[in-house]
Amino acid sequence: MANHLSSEKSPYLLQHKDNPVDWYPWGEEALNRARDENKPIFLSIGYSTCHWCHVMAHESFEDAQVAEILNRNYIPIKVDREERPDIDAVYMNVCQAMTGSGGWPLTVILSPDQLPIYAGTYFPKYSSYSRVGLLDILNQIAPMWQATPEKLTENGNKIVDYLNRVSASRKGDPRPELLDRTYEMLKKNYSAQWGGFSTAPKFPTPHHLLFLMQYSERHPESDAMAMTEKTLDAMARGGLFDHIGGGFSRYSTDEKWLRPHFEKMLYDNALLLMAYTEAYQRTGKEEYADVARRTADYVLREMTSREGGYYSAQDADSDGVEGKYYLISGMQILQVLGEDDGHEFCRRYGIDPGSKFPEIPNRIGIEEAPWKKDDPRLKLLYACRRDRTVLHCDDKILLSWNCWMIMAMMQAGMVLEEPAYSESAIRAMEFLSSHMIAENDRLFLRYRDGEASNDGQLEDYALFALSGLSLYRWTGDSSYLQQSLHRARQMIELFEDPAGGGYYRSAEDGEVLIMRTKELNDGAIPAGNSCAAMVLSRLSLLTGENFWADAARRQFSSLAGSAEKYPIGFTYAMLAMDQVLSPHQELVCCTRGRPTEHLDYLRKTPARNLNILIKDPDGEAVLDSAAPFTAAYGIPETGTRWYLCENGSCQLPSDTFPLTKKDD
Repeated sequence: MANHLSSEKSPYLLQHKDNPVDWYPWGEEALNRARDENKPIFLSIGYSTCHWCHVMAHESFEDAQVAEILNRNYIPIKVDREERPDIDAVYMNVCQAMTGSGGWPLTVILSPDQLPIYAGTYFPKYSSYSRVGLLDILNQIAPMWQATPEKLTENGNKIVDYLNRVSASRKGDPRPELLDRTYEMLKKNYSAQWGGFSTAPKFPTPHHLLFLMQYSERHPESDAMAMTEKTLDAMARGGLFDHIGGGFSRYSTDEKWLRPHFEKMLYDNALLLMAYTEAYQRTGKEEYADVARRTADYVLREMTSREGGYYSAQDADSDGVEGKYYLISGMQILQVLGEDDGHEFCRRYGIDPGSKFPEIPNRIGIEEAPWKKDDPRLKLLYACRRDRTVLHCDDKILLSWNCWMIMAMMQAGMVLEEPAYSESAIRAMEFLSSHMIAENDRLFLRYRDGEASNDGQLEDYALFALSGLSLYRWTGDSSYLQQSLHRARQMIELFEDPAGGGYYRSAEDGEVLIMRTKELNDGAIPAGNSCAAMVLSRLSLLTGENFWADAARRQFSSLAGSAEKYPIGFTYAMLAMDQVLSPHQELVCCTRGRPTEHLDYLRKTPARNLNILIKDPDGEAVLDSAAPFTAAYGIPETGTRWYLCENGSCQLPSDTFPLTKKDD
């Protein structure tokens, strides 16, 4: 018999709808039942492409013995972390405080009032060696709750009090030394042999690379660009990159990027697409453009909905085996391609042609060039792979992750001169604007199967604004600037902590949980507070308005204080801070036509500290309101007039483009 998940939209919750465990989604029905029956809550948080979530489900949640205990003594609740990042953040903080580590599946036992009693990640069904089993945990905690609920509640309150104290924002001064310390810490952690900034497991963390590339522009004598290129080269050659189908897996289980954890996340591929595109701009190396194109093509082919939004993830497992979809033996390759082409592929992609055992195609230590991305032989292998087994795709559309891909696709489309990419970005933004804005003008977090749901979080508002600024930069369409200004104002009103500094993850009128968290440190993806800093700094420089400058100043003060001890955890915030600490330029283009000179310039250089405003008849009113200093700049009857200001000093207007391209 189906449990209470059968009417949900989340692919993760639907994976558990036929479990014998009587799962509830998070909501008043389950929470009220826990209070009414005075039973502890068994909270299980994961996501649909999580390998160890699958393992725990098969071992325990499909098991009648475990289900009987959970259903009798607990109120079981399932949460998709990607749909409810606020709940996930609260109890991930709890798990890390109680155990010193975290991850998914996240397993937390709560009091009926949602206070933590016990926390961990994956638990096997039975205890073995030093690892406690789920059955033992369940059989111990239920009677403890009945015997001493006051003691467990008191302990839960202490944990929440501790987390509130340690999560308080710290004020500081944004200064260039913080950028230098971030670089030095990255350099200290850098692997000279394989690139990257950690031992195994190794995550791509593309925002480290984006920071280093910008740092190298200010400090060309540093090793910042060399570290970036080494890391990009190593990731692109290893098994982390899918050499047959394009795109990157989530992380590598070894130090040389050979053996990935095979799930592919939209946000990783968006940020890596940005990094490879920018590296191509800075170096002119065609291999970076090639990796960027293969990644973008993969997203268009496999991660884009018919409506134009981008899907969330693809699973690591197929037919219950992690990586089965991607692994291929030398003998299979020869069967598909024939002897000559098969041996050539094996030689170029590190496969033993005589092996019966599946291997990971890679190019580590191989000097021969890869096959072209549209090589028909690669298409044969790709078709063989798809016919052999099936990957689960988490087809929900998350607003914030879509915004990362919109920015990446727009940049790649313009820089690589691939219109399909930029057209995809514009179409995705149209989808978000049409389907993920509520009647009360608030943002939804998730869309799936015709339904938008869940209140937008800080990162949704920050990234919606940031992606709008990206589209405005490349298209000059003032409606994108207007929407960015609007969502950034909402972000301040709904999420800022005016007393303590920084921004909360959830809105002030959102669901009340046991604590209201702030996401300050960047992780695999930049934190919401880092994204807020980027939006505010860009709007401050674009508009010249004190409102945005003051908001940016408050945010950088909060982030500088928090980053003082460990700046490597704030690289995207440091990238934003560079914009206000370094020399910057503002360029106003007054025109009645569609000038392309600035686009030609932007294709050649990232020009992160160049802020461009387009004043044409359609956008004149928006610009005069958003950036009043431009009101005095008239639109000429014919041609284009350029106004360039550098660090507060303006040059005379020019009828020719006033900047020089990189290769001029």
